[in-house]
Amino acid sequence: MSRSYFGTDGIRGTVGQPPITPDFMLRLGHAVGQVLRRHVPRPTVLIGKDTRISGYMLESSLEAGFASAGVDVLLSGPLPTPGVAYLTRALRLDLGVVISASHNAYMDNGVKFFSARGEKLPDDWEVDVEAEILKDPSWVDSASLGKARRLEDARGRYIEFCKGTVPHTLSLRGMKIVIDAANGAAYHVAPDVFHELGATVVTIGCSPNGLNINAGVGATSPQALVAAVAEHRADYGVALDGDADRLQLVDAQGRLYNGDELLYVMAADRLAKGQSVPGVVGTLMTNIAVEQALNRLDVKLVRAKVGDRYVLEELVARGWQLGGEGSGHLLALDRHTTGDGIVSALQILQAVCSKGRPLADLLDGVTLYPQTLINVRLPDGSDWRRNEALADSQRAAERDLGEHGRVLIRASGTEPVLRVMVEARDAELGRRCAQRMAAAAAAG
Repeated sequence: MSRSYFGTDGIRGTVGQPPITPDFMLRLGHAVGQVLRRHVPRPTVLIGKDTRISGYMLESSLEAGFASAGVDVLLSGPLPTPGVAYLTRALRLDLGVVISASHNAYMDNGVKFFSARGEKLPDDWEVDVEAEILKDPSWVDSASLGKARRLEDARGRYIEFCKGTVPHTLSLRGMKIVIDAANGAAYHVAPDVFHELGATVVTIGCSPNGLNINAGVGATSPQALVAAVAEHRADYGVALDGDADRLQLVDAQGRLYNGDELLYVMAADRLAKGQSVPGVVGTLMTNIAVEQALNRLDVKLVRAKVGDRYVLEELVARGWQLGGEGSGHLLALDRHTTGDGIVSALQILQAVCSKGRPLADLLDGVTLYPQTLINVRLPDGSDWRRNEALADSQRAAERDLGEHGRVLIRASGTEPVLRVMVEARDAELGRRCAQRMAAAAAAG
């Protein structure tokens, strides 16, 4: 199913360039409204956004488009992406809409959608919307136009939801935590969640101005969090991205934990509590050391394509609960329908508190294999799959690595490059193997 506008996570691009323009967003809102009204006579949608200055413009355009199709709109204001997913389900609404470009800089923005169940929508729904965009608009009459109103308690509702994903007995008293909200959607949510659970909270990246989202702070710039944890002598630091669906976590020693390690901790904690964990879903990039550690717990790891959307699809297909990516997108479907940085952080801190041991101890014996990743811009017209020199180089690398590493070669889904990744216990060997394959790929 070919799509012109939707990518792997909604529609995204540079503000002011198609399709991130007010006229397109008006058409998009109208088209989505028409698709909704095929099944619901008078739909209601929730629109949330992050803190980008362009959010005001896009929100107004989408609101007008929905109203023109006879769809009522609730406006939450700035709210994390998983908060929109939760409220869409909790309020029995027909669709959730998020205006965000996640971890990108403020110059970008985008739109993504959640179903009435708070889940990402399937490809065929996106195809239907794109087909509707191409049609001439069909305005409803004046008496049937949609109405809009503010959802004043959206923030409070979501804070209570996040706290409710851990046992009421959990207390973070005595723990100092630095919260970095990336100057994004969770700036007025995440600090309150951890404070209300008893922690002493220090904040950075919680002063958005419309232009500073993800700017030197947040999950994609974790060194700011590392420095703040050291400065304030905190126990832990939690960094979210612009829409708060991913996280990075730092301990008092300045160690940064990636999503692969945190996924292992979540699985091990459930097993320690006697819960069933038949398997977890990672991606092609999930570190082999985590796979081996899970296998020692008799937990199977299945690798999906890169992208939390594909992790979610695999989890649903298998009826499993836990999955994630090294980037910090973590899924715990027994807690939420989508990835949630705040909820994931609480799951990790719950494991720390229940064991009474530092996070580093919970990962004792799990040492990540060093990864070398090289992006190769291919010559015009070349087909890397037919490159015999690359194939020979890959076979040689696999022989050299044996059981102590692996090779992954894949085309990027977002830019015209080939990603060559080698994971090896011996970092220098992995680097040499990756460089040889990259050179073979570049030569065509």
